[in-house]
Formats: sequence, structure tokens, C-alpha cells
Amino acid sequence: MITSVEHRFGPYGGQYVPETLMPALAELERAWIDARTDAEFRSSLDVLLRDYAGRPTPLYLAERLSEAAGRSIYLKREDLLHTGAHKINNALGQALLAKRMGKRRIIAETGAGQHGVATATACALLDLECVVYMGTEDMRRQKPNVERMGLLGARVEPVDAGTRTLKEATSAAIRDWVTNVATTHYVIGSAVGPAPYPALVRDLQRVIGDEARAQLLEREHRLPARAIACVGGGSNAIGTFAAFYADRDVELVGVEAAGEGIESGRHGAPLTVGGPGGVLHGAFSAIMQDAEGQISEAHSISAGLDYPGTGPEHAWLRDSGRARYTAVTDEEALATFARTARLEGIIPALESAHALAFALKPAESDLDLVCLSGRGDKDLAEALARLGPLAGA
Repeated sequence: MITSVEHRFGPYGGQYVPETLMPALAELERAWIDARTDAEFRSSLDVLLRDYAGRPTPLYLAERLSEAAGRSIYLKREDLLHTGAHKINNALGQALLAKRMGKRRIIAETGAGQHGVATATACALLDLECVVYMGTEDMRRQKPNVERMGLLGARVEPVDAGTRTLKEATSAAIRDWVTNVATTHYVIGSAVGPAPYPALVRDLQRVIGDEARAQLLEREHRLPARAIACVGGGSNAIGTFAAFYADRDVELVGVEAAGEGIESGRHGAPLTVGGPGGVLHGAFSAIMQDAEGQISEAHSISAGLDYPGTGPEHAWLRDSGRARYTAVTDEEALATFARTARLEGIIPALESAHALAFALKPAESDLDLVCLSGRGDKDLAEALARLGPLAGA
């Protein structure tokens, strides 16, 4: 019988939080250990994922992208889920868990807005109070998602500090949690934060990789040469990768945001850069920091990748050599955003476009699995403003 979840991945992870939060983390860990082996809880979550969210998601052979790349490219279509991204897998699971713990007030952070929408959706469904913290810069570039959260009954709290993006939204959510810990559950949206969150989120997102693995074996009678996913905090990637850990012939590739170029310093690629680890938002992991150890400002055209840290399990996968991490620039992602729309009739999220851009580069692979983590409705205004004449090319 499993009586704990991982607190550390090699040297990474841990619980670097105020003492006020330690009992809440212990309570959450106990609740998750009990819930994941409880047939009634699993059945409730499975029914919601199937009948409400739309699982299993299709595995799609992108024939025209495959022709352009010179190899088979399969897309795991998380963009077809209710709310438009993989975030609903985690939000439904954590909201059910919060209700099981008797916590009826939910808080969340969001950057691209998809986690905020997913959490607001789960709270509307389960009759829970919902407060979402979001940086004002992200609110500007993700206005449709802000409106969706409001319609779903969530209160969106603007955060106007610092870069006004995901890092500051997360900090604000943690401050709220410290103040209201007895009545509130914090639904962290990615595989980051203090233990047990990285393992909890991975477990809830692992459905992506488990489904894709089974679907590929059925379709191709083999596993992919590469499993590719974009990485900000890293939840869609860790959910994809986890199913293939034991399959040593499957290369795991995480694609970060190179922004305006790694050499420019304006990027969101702590894993690719490979600097020293540090503590951010309750965990020790790969982060972007200056010579004095202060958190550096991250940049990406994609709000979901505009984060100066990443999940601790990703840092360990990098150091152990089990996964490889690379980065794609804003311009490459934008070009692939438009190219995917024209070749496949699919408008991907800008986050997902980073993974697709990498998959289209020359490689020895003959079969790639790419997690299409979300759809690009939320990114249209930002992308079209940058693409200009290219959008109609």
C-alpha cells in the first residue's frame, strides 16, 4: 500500500513554505493518498473526465505536417477537451479532492488563462467559490479567458506587481492561501510548488501519456521515437512523459520558450540554460536568476510559458539524462502557429506551437508524438498583431 507521494526528485522539490501552510500540505497529501485508491473517488473523476471533459482525446496523424517534416507526427488532441486545454484534467481532480476535504473556497493562479478557466469551470460544476489571481499583462493579452472566468462565476483578482504575469499571480495566490488556509484549497495549475503538488499534478495529468501510449500501440503497433511537449511549469509535458519513463527507446523532449533568443536574456528557458537551482514558489528547482540569486524576468509571447521556473521533476529528468530540454523562439512559434492552421486546419495554442515548431525541425526520428496541449482561440489577437501580413499568406 502506498502511504506517501514524492517530496523530492533527486535534489529538487521539497516544501519551502511558511509554517502556516505545512498542516495544509500534510492534509492534502493524506487526502490524495486516500482518494487515489478509493474506488468511489476514482469512479467520480473518471466519469467527469469521460462524460463532461471529453476523454479519451483523439490521437491524430497530422498528414500534411508529417509530409513537411518527413516523418509521422501524431498529435494528442488535448485541445479538444472541454475548456480547450489539458488543464481541465487537473482542475477537476483537485476540485473533487477539495470537496472531499470540506474546502469550499478555491483559489488558483493563471497565466494564459486556461488553468483559470478550467478551475472556474470545475468550481461552477461542483458549486464551489472560486478566486483566480492573474497578472494585468496576462489579463490584457488573454481577455477572452478573463471574460469566460467571470461568466463562470469566478472572481478574477488582477495583480499589478512586477512583470504583471504568472510569477506575480502565483505569489499573490500563495499570500491568499496563507491568510485563509483553514477554509481554502489552492488548485496549483502546473507541476510546480511545494510537495505534494508536483506529484499530485503529474498523477492527474498522466492520463494524457497513458492514453497516447495505448493509442499508438493500437495504431502503429509500436511506441514513438520521440514524445514532445512544451514546458512552462510543465504539467502537460510531465503528464505525457510519465507514461514512457520505462520505455528507454522513447526520447522525451521538453520545449521551452526561447523568447527573443537565449542570448538576449529575454526568454523563459531555465532548463535549457542549465543554471544553478533555486527556490521559487515553495520548491527547489531549475529557475532563472541573476548573479545575486534574485529571480530574473521571464519572457515569451506565450503567456503560459512566461515563467522563470519549472517543475522539480523536469529538473531531475534533465539532470538524470532521461529527458532533453530545448527552446524555440517567439518567431518560430508564431510561424508554426500560422503554418499549422494552414496545413491542418488546427489553430494551436502558442504554447503548443513551440512543441510543434521543434517537431518540424530536421531529425533522425521516424515517428513523433506531440502533445497539442491547447487550442489557440485565446491567442488570436496577440498572434495576429505580430504576424501581420503573414496571417493571410
